[in-house]
Amino acid sequence: MTRVLIASDKFKGSLTAAQVGAAVRAGIHRVRPGAEVSVVPIADGGDGTVAAVSAAGFEAVPVTASGPTGEPVCPAYARRDDIAVVELADASGLVRLPGGEFAPMTATSRGTGEVIAAAIDAGCRRVVLGIGGSAGTDGGAGLLAALGARLLAADGTEIGDGGAALARLHTIDLEPVWERLAGVEITVACDVDNPLTGPRGAAAVYGPQKGADGDQVAELDSALTHWADCVAAATGNDLRDRPGAGAAGGVGFAAVSVLGARLRPGIELVLELVGFAERVADADLVVTGEGMLDEQTLYGKAPAGVATAAGSAGVPVVAVCGRNTLPAKRLHDAGFSAAYALAEIEPDIARCFAEGELLLEQLGMRIAAEHLPPQPPTYPPTARHREISMISDGVV
Repeated sequence: MTRVLIASDKFKGSLTAAQVGAAVRAGIHRVRPGAEVSVVPIADGGDGTVAAVSAAGFEAVPVTASGPTGEPVCPAYARRDDIAVVELADASGLVRLPGGEFAPMTATSRGTGEVIAAAIDAGCRRVVLGIGGSAGTDGGAGLLAALGARLLAADGTEIGDGGAALARLHTIDLEPVWERLAGVEITVACDVDNPLTGPRGAAAVYGPQKGADGDQVAELDSALTHWADCVAAATGNDLRDRPGAGAAGGVGFAAVSVLGARLRPGIELVLELVGFAERVADADLVVTGEGMLDEQTLYGKAPAGVATAAGSAGVPVVAVCGRNTLPAKRLHDAGFSAAYALAEIEPDIARCFAEGELLLEQLGMRIAAEHLPPQPPTYPPTARHREISMISDGVV
C-alpha cells in the first residue's frame, strides 16, 4: 500500500496546518483512493505550535493569563505526561494586542510566565517554550516577574511592565524564580541568533516591527542594556551577547540567563514532539508546506526542517504553498522534489485566500498523479477464477 505523510505548517492568515493537510489528503484520495494518507500538523515554534502538538496527542490545557497590555486572555499550553509546551504568541504575542494597536514601550511577556507557572504548578517538569511572534521588548522581565522575580525601583516599588520600565530598575531578586523552577528543565524553540542589545539586538532589529520609532528603539536598547547589567550582577554571568538572547524582545536572554534554558531550532523540537521520525519511517512520500516558499523558508522554517528530516530517512518530499519564489535549483538543493503553489492555478490572490482548501485539493490531485506509483488495475474475476475460488473454499 502506498503511504503518504502530510506534515505542513499553516498558511498564515488563511488556513490552519490541519486544514492544509485535510485538503491535500482529499485531493490525493480522489486520484489514489487506496493510498494511506496521514496528516501531522507542524509548526516552527511560533504560533500554531500548541495546536500542532495537540493534534499529535498532547492535551490542550486552557488557562487565564495577562495579555501583552495587561488585559486577560485565554491561552492554552499542551501537556503530555510531565512535558508542557507553551507558546509565547498565544499569551504575549502581536495577535493578542487589543485592536491590533502596537504598544512597543509597555508590552509585556508576563502572561507567558503565568502560563509557565500554571504548567509547573500542575506538575510539569519539562517545559518547551516557543518564543516567536512576541509583542514586546521587555527582555523577558515580565516573564520572570510572573515566576516570582522582584524587580524594584529605587523607591522600593515595582518597576511595572514593558521595556521602557527597565530603565527604572534598581534592585533585582531572582531567588524566588530559582526556587520555583528547581528540578524543572526549560527548552526554548528559537530560530534567530540576535544578541540582546546593539545594532543587531532585540530593539534595533525587531522593535520597528512592533511599532517602535527611532527614538523609542534607542530608549529600549538603553533600557535593555541596563537590564542586562542588573541580571549579570545578580547571576554572575553576562549572556547579553549569546546568540538568540535577542529573540522575542529579549525573552531568549531571560531564558538562558536566569532559567538556565537551552535554545534549540523550533522545527527540530516540534518534529520530535509529534514523533515525525517514527511516522516517516514507512512513508513513500512526504508533503509539507507553508503560505510562502521563499529564501526565509530555507533558514529554520518548518518546510525546510521537514525536507531535511525526510531526506535523512530517504523519503522524497514535495511542498505545497500559496506562492513560491524559489527557483528549481534552490528547491532541489534544499531537498524538495517539487513545489506546487496555489498561485500557479489561481492568479487571483483574493481567491487563493477565499478558496484555499479547494485549490489545495487540486494540488493534492496533481501530487498523487505525478509522484505516487500507478495504481494496479483491477479486473472482474473470470469464470476460471471463480471456479478456483470455489474449490479452495471447499464448495466444489
